[in-house]
Amino acid sequence: MTAGFIGILGVAGLLALIFLRIPIALGLAIAGMFGYAAIDGWPNALKMVGSVPFQLASAYALSVIPLFILMGAVASRANMARELFDACNAVFSGMRGALANATIGSCAMFGAICGSSVATAATFSGVSIPEMQRHGYDKAFAAGAVASAGTLAVLIPPSVLLAIYAISAEQSLPKLYAAAFVPGILLAALYVVTVMIVARIWPAAVPKVPGLPFAERIVAAKGMWKLGILFFFAVFGIYLGWFSPTEAAAISAFVAIIIGFSTRAMGWRELGDALLETAFTTAAIFFIVVGAFIFSRFIVLTRAPIELAELVKTSGLSWVWILLAITALYLILGTFLDEVSMILISVPVTLPLIAQIGFDGVWFGIFVTVMCTIGLISPPTGMTVFVIQAQHPDIPVERIYMGTLPFLIADFVLVAVLVAFPATVSWLPRALGM
Repeated sequence: MTAGFIGILGVAGLLALIFLRIPIALGLAIAGMFGYAAIDGWPNALKMVGSVPFQLASAYALSVIPLFILMGAVASRANMARELFDACNAVFSGMRGALANATIGSCAMFGAICGSSVATAATFSGVSIPEMQRHGYDKAFAAGAVASAGTLAVLIPPSVLLAIYAISAEQSLPKLYAAAFVPGILLAALYVVTVMIVARIWPAAVPKVPGLPFAERIVAAKGMWKLGILFFFAVFGIYLGWFSPTEAAAISAFVAIIIGFSTRAMGWRELGDALLETAFTTAAIFFIVVGAFIFSRFIVLTRAPIELAELVKTSGLSWVWILLAITALYLILGTFLDEVSMILISVPVTLPLIAQIGFDGVWFGIFVTVMCTIGLISPPTGMTVFVIQAQHPDIPVERIYMGTLPFLIADFVLVAVLVAFPATVSWLPRALGM
């Protein structure tokens, strides 16, 4: 058998293991190890499998992931989510859909100190859904708004998913964070517009809540100072040249702990819970990363990405059709894979194709991340949807999916904007001289 045919069998084997409910990390490692052995023999395959975990464990760049996860875990236990929601509600107070828009705004800002969509959705599921239900919002729309707004955390810096993409695609993390700013803000704005359109079309689902007095708005807005400090250290510290991304993550996590204790919003027990959550989440991500790197070594050995890129180059297909095919691929992957697995499995194959049609790795990182936001709320395995359904079992999962449909349209609008206007991604990095 040729190496290319073995590569096809390896991918088919991986899909079979996934559909057999084998954990994705284990499925990646098994398919990669057996495929590598089929091409280069068992001695070299075993050496590769043994070396990958050590190389990843000793990689300095990966240490940014648990540190940003720790910052988000501490922030969620230091009452920052509730304060952010109250502050955003003060901003939108008085307009129809204020609570839904407050959810979108607070999820976007919380994503800037959390970086995890699942954690953001889980946090605001308990904060904003009861508040919306209390004021007469339709249950499905309320849950759909939180599930969709939670996905903003994977796009808005400091995103853990962008850090994983940077390592997988060998791209600059500070440049990716700069590139994600404008699309992240644009997607949040599109979600706000979506709420306004739904409120006009279906006013019974989005009732108008009485506005807050001006004095109460000012008091609520003061709760954003914690976010401002953490965001300054986590993001602006990098672009001011004070810290590397890993140093910024470490300092931000430490500052979050200091804020939590100094405001008495968090004690030693909550800190212990945050450390445990960080350990479990990091371990889960790193197991997937190890399995994905084993599988990617096998894929590289088959030369499939290079041959596929050459095939596309000589096919004469328009770049539009190639990009549509890649978009369709990510839509399919998003129906049964989590976002980390999507990135790690697909990027070694799709990035060379994107390079052939004239897009760079930074633009593709933002494009793939937006496609991941779609996958997070797409049936049958939308992660944020199931997180919310687990906390609100009275809302059927199919109704939550219905509630996310208007926001899915906003996601596709952003995809169209990224394709039609690539400067949406490249403008800020270029302005910062990156």
